[in-house]
Amino acid sequence: MDTQTIPAELTTFFAKSHIALALAAAGDDNVLLLVNERFHELTGYTGAEVVGRNCRLLQRDADNREARAKIHAFLENDRQDTVRTPILNFRKDGKPFVNLLYMSKLKALSGEVRFLFASQFDVSRSQPELLSAYDTELGRTLSRLTPTLAESGLVIEGSLMTIANTVATVAQAKLTLADLDAPGFP
Repeated sequence: MDTQTIPAELTTFFAKSHIALALAAAGDDNVLLLVNERFHELTGYTGAEVVGRNCRLLQRDADNREARAKIHAFLENDRQDTVRTPILNFRKDGKPFVNLLYMSKLKALSGEVRFLFASQFDVSRSQPELLSAYDTELGRTLSRLTPTLAESGLVIEGSLMTIANTVATVAQAKLTLADLDAPGFP
């Protein structure tokens, strides 16, 4: 699957988004097909550097056992429409950050999963009001994405209930942050 199979409306939507977004192919190695400028600002990676590669490149050699298990369950379970989990990632310059990853399946009207939609947010050192603003913007993004996808014959699966788990997710992220602050961590 190449970038030419991405509906133009979706490409335009990504370009206008105020939050970091990535689009991956469904199947194979779930390679990235599209990232936006906010993704570049967050990670330091340009689209040219990551398109065609799996987003796990951001993990480097981090353990991320629990987050990986959640992501694998999401990818393997047809009934699980979304996943949201903190995951330790690294910027291009090697600096670690805790990414609050949100993923959803984009399906054709036939029910076939066509793409994986993802949003990223750095919760490493963020104030609660920034996370709240991000959740609000992610909710708006998902609401605006629905009609955009409909024009292309795609449907976003899941609901905004995943976003409602913010308190538990942030508590989880804080445990990861404690590890980042430990002596000897880059």
